[in-house]
Amino acid sequence: MTMAAAGGALAQGAVRSVHGDWQIRCDTPPGAKSEQCALIQSVVAEDRSNAGLTVIVLKTADQKSKLMRVVAPLGVLLPSGLGLKLDDQDVGRAGFVRCLPNGCVAEVTLDDTLLGRLRNAKTATFIIFETPEEGIGFPLSLNGLGEGYDKLP
Repeated sequence: MTMAAAGGALAQGAVRSVHGDWQIRCDTPPGAKSEQCALIQSVVAEDRSNAGLTVIVLKTADQKSKLMRVVAPLGVLLPSGLGLKLDDQDVGRAGFVRCLPNGCVAEVTLDDTLLGRLRNAKTATFIIFETPEEGIGFPLSLNGLGEGYDKLP
């Protein structure tokens, strides 16, 4: 899966720095006054090399809030949302907000509580559903997330 799945602004952004398993990529979207940067990692499912997931952490253009945007493969069951486990503890589910030609996007606001849990956890597993009963887990390394987040402009 290419970074184009990130949609628009951050698709082909230049890699600014690498933090563990995360990259900071920056780009100036058309019509934007300033550059936008995001912390990005792409992973594939353990048992399916053709199913990929891209996780993007960014600050909104007005700098007022922080988002974690996840691009899941097409064919995902939208009503089930996107599940998240940290160190095998269920954190909850995020809803999908839209589907693009190359994937469906779920967004969650990163508040200080969730950010703290992400910084302290060792592993994160994002779960998508193809049927209501069958979830596919995508293990994500949190190595470098806190450091990379702190370096986001």
